[in-house]
This record gives sequence, structure tokens and C-alpha cells, in this order.
Amino acid sequence: MEKLLLESHCVFPTPDIIKTANFYEQMMGFKAVKYLDANEPHICLYRDTTEIILTKTNGQKVIPNRELYGYGYDAYFITKNQEELQEEFMNSNVKIVRSLDNTDYNNKEFVIEDIDGRWIGFGIKVG
Repeated sequence: MEKLLLESHCVFPTPDIIKTANFYEQMMGFKAVKYLDANEPHICLYRDTTEIILTKTNGQKVIPNRELYGYGYDAYFITKNQEELQEEFMNSNVKIVRSLDNTDYNNKEFVIEDIDGRWIGFGIKVG
């Protein structure tokens, strides 16, 4: 069967897209491209082959999945060399909520909390 899906991008609504974009640029190494004059204002964040799209929430606060549903991440990025990435984030004072470990579902991952309270996993399936 032909592969029809190519990639995916996370869409993160946020009450202050400039503040959130600055966090991702300054703390997590993303590059921001602003489309604030578009019909639907947004900012695209790029790092390697990963993209996050920030949109406005009209002032509503972000409610992470773990608060809405009792558990769960708000995004998950497949990564290589988690040790190096975790160290980079720690050196930038990004909040690590779960240190690098092997999970009971066979992933090697760590989890950060972003400026809006989202939990984002960085990992890969092992074995």
C-alpha cells in the first residue's frame, strides 16, 4: 500500500504566542517564523524536522491533557540521542518532569513541561 501520510505537526493554542515562541526559541533551540498578519495569526516553530504551530486562545489558559483527563502527554516527539537532548534542555533550565528512563511500554524517553504547562515526551521505541 502506498504511504499517504508524510509527517505531522503539533498545533499548540496559547494565550500569548510571542511569550511561548520566545520560550521555545531561547530555551529549546527552535526557530520561530511569525505569521501574525495572516487571517489566522500563528507562529511556526522549527527544529530539525520537527514543527510546532502556535495559535491564539483568545485569552483562555492552556489545560494540559493530564489535568483534563487524568494522564497523558500533550505531544510526543520521536528522537535520537535522548541523553544529549535532555542535557541540553537541563542546561537551558527547561523543567524536566520525568528524567530519561525506559518505560513499561518499551520506550526510552524523558518528559519536559513547557511554559504553558504542556507535558511533552521525547523518546523512541526500543527493542
